[in-house]
Amino acid sequence: MKISVGADHAGYELKEEIRRRLSALGHEVLDRGASGAESTDYPDYAILVAEDVSQGRAERGILICSTGIGMSITANKVAGVRAALAWNADVARLTREHNDANILAIGARYTTIDQASELTEIFLGAGFLGGRHARRVGKIAAVERRADAIQGDID
Repeated sequence: MKISVGADHAGYELKEEIRRRLSALGHEVLDRGASGAESTDYPDYAILVAEDVSQGRAERGILICSTGIGMSITANKVAGVRAALAWNADVARLTREHNDANILAIGARYTTIDQASELTEIFLGAGFLGGRHARRVGKIAAVERRADAIQGDID
């Protein structure tokens, strides 16, 4: 699977380990930064990963910052992205099964390397269940289309 990964300075070390582990499992990894622990702005990396997923350059994305919240908020501004913050195995699985999330956000301050690796593996291995969940994801997409239409009227 092709996976885009990104982190700000707070998530840099965790991102590096996740990137290594994904590569070892045979995944193709697009590393969108950060490239060190110097202070950076999380939206810069969230947008790069979200655009990779939205535009089909990657099948999934992994974003890591201090809490995972800023990354998920930013990534969800990109059309076609459903970024979800997960903090345990059940939530990581449900983001895929129920919400068809295509980006996983992780909080480095609250997640060990082994926990983050487990969340990532579960997220990548789970599939969307469809059914009643497809109807709900369709409603999310409809909201996105309305927002795009309103933005088009403003431009």
